[in-house]
Amino acid sequence: MSSGPVPKPAAAGPVVLVSNRQRTPVDIPALVDLASRTLVAEGRPDVELSLSFVTPAEIEELHVRFMDEPGPTDVLSFPLDEDGLLGDVVVCPDVAAANAPDLDGELRLLVVHGILHLLGFDHQEEGERAVMWERQERHSGVSAP
Repeated sequence: MSSGPVPKPAAAGPVVLVSNRQRTPVDIPALVDLASRTLVAEGRPDVELSLSFVTPAEIEELHVRFMDEPGPTDVLSFPLDEDGLLGDVVVCPDVAAANAPDLDGELRLLVVHGILHLLGFDHQEEGERAVMWERQERHSGVSAP
């Protein structure tokens, strides 16, 4: 019997929980992989993230209720950051499809955008926007408009 260092268990990585409550075809495995890679690259491999795909009616209800803004939007983020729970990213594929000709690219951009908001990034001011857009493009592979 040989003795030596005990191997460290492999890091499990982020946990991404998905809820798909709409009918537009979405490549969920690819978006979960993107979310996981983004969290690891941003130094948060230890968190749980909820990723929901919803109808325009559902995201409009959330937009009005939590942002006090009328109409549907493409993505919303709800931070939690308690006991490893980073928060929720809610994406509306139908709104995304109306906003961009490449739905898959737009969904990648929106998932990363939502995660970056949960990690504390913002785009209210030009300097913040440049930092967020650079990271968003790096992780998603898509340029922001």
